[in-house]
Amino acid sequence: MVILPTLQYESKIQNFIDNNNFTKITYDPTNIFQNQIRKTVKDIISLIPKDSKWRYINMNPTASTIKGLIKLHKTDQPIRPVVNWRSAPAYKIAKMFTEKIHRLTPLPNAFNIRNTQHFLQNIKDIPLKPHHCLASLDITNLYSNIPITETKTILRNIMEHEQITPQTQQELMTCYEVITKQNYFANNTEIIVQQDGLAMGAPSLGLIAEIFLQHLEHTHLPHIARKHKIVDYSRYVDDIFLIFDTTHTNI
Repeated sequence: MVILPTLQYESKIQNFIDNNNFTKITYDPTNIFQNQIRKTVKDIISLIPKDSKWRYINMNPTASTIKGLIKLHKTDQPIRPVVNWRSAPAYKIAKMFTEKIHRLTPLPNAFNIRNTQHFLQNIKDIPLKPHHCLASLDITNLYSNIPITETKTILRNIMEHEQITPQTQQELMTCYEVITKQNYFANNTEIIVQQDGLAMGAPSLGLIAEIFLQHLEHTHLPHIARKHKIVDYSRYVDDIFLIFDTTHTNI
């Protein structure tokens, strides 16, 4: 439990907003986005049964709200932002999109680790030598650095490879567009728009990030591993673990 004065807490929230690529706007776009959701749900044919469309519209939506968890282990104790998307117009569409993509286009998860035990088991199976070294890396601001347009192309290519029907592909891409555009939240009475990356708090957040990261890993990791003699590579969300050969001077 962390106890601190309200003004200090609000100052930390404001510092996070000021030091990242956010913009304040003078209006609440919730009604605009709600109309987009209604049109999207109406136009979807293959993903949503006709008699169940109402289930995917968030009634009486409001702007998502931001809170902050204090990072006690870091200097100046900055916040870890937590955005509550449950009231957002696209919340139910984002959940549906995530479930459909998981079912229709399962990711290989070739380099992902599930938990500490999984990581330790992987390490146990690696023939370690005295000149091997373990390094831990962190992806800075993972979700805000995911490129929306490039990931859209990657997702479309995955669906074509999995031979998803054109109608379903089109509907899923429409959902993707709607979800990724609803990238705003409220802080007290202000509406804040996130200029880059994925909307914080969206149910689709982790899946879309994984689509991009796993594509990046499968595309570039084999070359990087050969060049720098990386013995093992694994990742848990935005934490990367490497085992490399220290006799290689270019690492």
